[in-house]
Amino acid sequence: GPIMGEPGGQVIPARPAIVPVAGTLALDAPNPAHPVAVIAFHGTADEHVLYEGGKPKKRVDPNPRDDKSQEESIGFWRRRNGCVGTPTTATEGNIKRETWRSPQGADVVHITIEGGGHAWPGGTRGSRRGDEPTREISATDVMWEFFTAHPKAG
Repeated sequence: GPIMGEPGGQVIPARPAIVPVAGTLALDAPNPAHPVAVIAFHGTADEHVLYEGGKPKKRVDPNPRDDKSQEESIGFWRRRNGCVGTPTTATEGNIKRETWRSPQGADVVHITIEGGGHAWPGGTRGSRRGDEPTREISATDVMWEFFTAHPKAG
């Protein structure tokens, strides 16, 4: 759900990086004390947290919300971490990985799963009604590599 700003805005001293999966920036302006490396995973067919933002097509939580787009959310972290220029991009199958380098060591990586729904990439389906996760990438493995490569910045 819309959590990307909460861990990054409130738990910074203990976190070298955050890894939103199928989430978006929930706060208008989180203000972390230090740069925070971010690797985010999101499917283009997620109906619970729309890739392009807006009101969800499917909801578990009864509270109305209007989510920010992936572009807005990732853009916030790129600006906050001082990332400039165009990203390094790699595409393999339905997985597109964009990486923006930060002079402070707080890189921002956005992994788009083309056709992916609201699921943990490489994980198991959460329920009979849940979306089937992609098998093309493991969010768990990739996030571990990311954490290892990004000790606390700043």
